[in-house]
Amino acid sequence: MSERVIRAVYFDRPGPANTDRTLQLAAERAQELDLRTVIVATTTGETGVKAVKTFTDRNVVVVTHSTGFKGPNEQELTPENRASIEAGGGRILTCMHAFGGVNRAVRIKLNTYQLDEIIAFVLRTLGQGFKVCVEIALMAADAGLVRVGEPCVAVAGTGRGADTAVVLSPTNAQTFFDIRIHEILCKPYL
Repeated sequence: MSERVIRAVYFDRPGPANTDRTLQLAAERAQELDLRTVIVATTTGETGVKAVKTFTDRNVVVVTHSTGFKGPNEQELTPENRASIEAGGGRILTCMHAFGGVNRAVRIKLNTYQLDEIIAFVLRTLGQGFKVCVEIALMAADAGLVRVGEPCVAVAGTGRGADTAVVLSPTNAQTFFDIRIHEILCKPYL
């Protein structure tokens, strides 16, 4: 029987202090596997800027919070960081969250959870960043910015920054159960 032994790093604490190390680990693995695409979650854009500087030879898709996530018409990605990401060759995706949107409105209005938020809670058992890695892969596939079934690296975090990186094969939201998580490169030890 064949097997693969893959190094995984587990951080003592979640959060943005792990961003540089997470990006380094993701870059090393993308190089080893010759993965052409990296999907990165960002809020204000700080992690997105670091990502385009780290992955200069890759297709970088930077996924923001949806406009209105924090308040009506509010976009957390700063104009300066948007310009830096775009100047670095990154593509920016801002859209409805795969595990949010209309179903979140039902929860808020009727005080009942919907299926997408239940899926999100289950994915969070592996960490907030793990859930976001899966979510941004669905969003990027739905937007046509990554190829379904083609392995890539996804990077996300707990709150701000990055503390989780995985190798996965994206799928569209409507084929959610076809997503494949191949490797966990790093995440907080929970």
